[in-house]
Amino acid sequence: MLSWLTPLLLSAAPGKLETTELKFGFIKLTDCAPLVIAKEKGFFDDEGLDVTLEAQANWKILLDRVISGELDGAHMLAGQPIAATIGFGTKADVITAFSMDLNGNGITVSKDIWTQMHEANPALKGDQIARPVKADTLKPIVQKYKADGTPLKLGMVFPVSTHNYYLRYWLAAGGIKPGYYTPTDISGTSDGDVLISVTPPPQMPATMAQGTIQGYCVGEPWNQKAVLSGIGVSVVTDTEIWKNNPEKVFGVTAAWAAKNPKTHLAVVKALIRAGKWLDASPENRKEACKILSMPQYVGADYKVIANSMTGTWEYMPGDTRDVPDFNVFFRYNATYPYYSDCIWFLTQMRRWGQISESKPDAWYAETAKKVYRPDIYLAAAEALVKEGKLTADEVPKTDGYKPATADFIDGIEFDAHQPNAYIGKFAIGLKE
Repeated sequence: MLSWLTPLLLSAAPGKLETTELKFGFIKLTDCAPLVIAKEKGFFDDEGLDVTLEAQANWKILLDRVISGELDGAHMLAGQPIAATIGFGTKADVITAFSMDLNGNGITVSKDIWTQMHEANPALKGDQIARPVKADTLKPIVQKYKADGTPLKLGMVFPVSTHNYYLRYWLAAGGIKPGYYTPTDISGTSDGDVLISVTPPPQMPATMAQGTIQGYCVGEPWNQKAVLSGIGVSVVTDTEIWKNNPEKVFGVTAAWAAKNPKTHLAVVKALIRAGKWLDASPENRKEACKILSMPQYVGADYKVIANSMTGTWEYMPGDTRDVPDFNVFFRYNATYPYYSDCIWFLTQMRRWGQISESKPDAWYAETAKKVYRPDIYLAAAEALVKEGKLTADEVPKTDGYKPATADFIDGIEFDAHQPNAYIGKFAIGLKE
């Protein structure tokens, strides 16, 4: 039954943990929930782990502290372990054996930009407009700002964030060029119709209110914060851009994982249980919102957190809709680290120039196997099945590749077995 385990993991079969006192980093976003729930509901304790959770100021500091060893692991952007491994931004071997969630992000624009959008397109007027809103409705505004010499400024949280890639995907699907990274321009704005820059998640609403940016893509609760504060309108969620898209991961360095295989397995076991608990009932979600609202975690009002975490989404006052899959922590095998998810992020890194040269299809598959470690996940899941804390049918039977899908806002099909063919389908973006 355990034939698929690596020698390393077989050596990590039950026994004394290498270390039990751990410090994990996180950013104040609702999708840090698996870490918080594993601590607060005692799942780390059950594994014999004494875990401290420490909020980090931004994604760069978080990654740097994991690489330096100041943190044992962290809530990470999915692109961070991938980019570190291929040497974009920094160079370090970082791996993930646990995907923290699906979906959970939105794109919000200022009320002034929204007013200009519905003045240009009467179909956007009213409380119950057709969804999703596509970026072609923003294009006339982008063209006007660019012609006036003041390109529209948009925020995202980090160059290798899902938010950067989903924002770019949405813009490009509407015929707007988001800009390129080049070997001599790491701002990602070359030949762009807009200027996209980095802003830490909790600062997004205030930065937009000050007029420094006119819109942004971020996780929760920072879209709903803008809507409830009356300074912005949420135009689209990321699940409307790509249905059930992969989001954050739990990352550690490869060196830490090699030194602490039993402890790593125990951590992943606790996180799987946390993901399952989060999706088990509406009552659990409400309890999670109360926990996340505590100042040492997300620290936002319960109402703001609950707006999305309990299955609804307020696009703007008068337009609140049921979005039961806005945050998914366990359903649809959300916690499994699929190679195909890693390959999708690599295709977007190539599309926008973060990978400066063409790579063969085999390189994408090989890179995914370096970074994503389903062998560790499966060992943890198998242990939970034996302990009666997980059922066998809750563990996916897969080769690590999700089926090809066209559940994107532009209907373009993604097949992770053919990354170069996929990149070639886009009208905007580098090819191969």
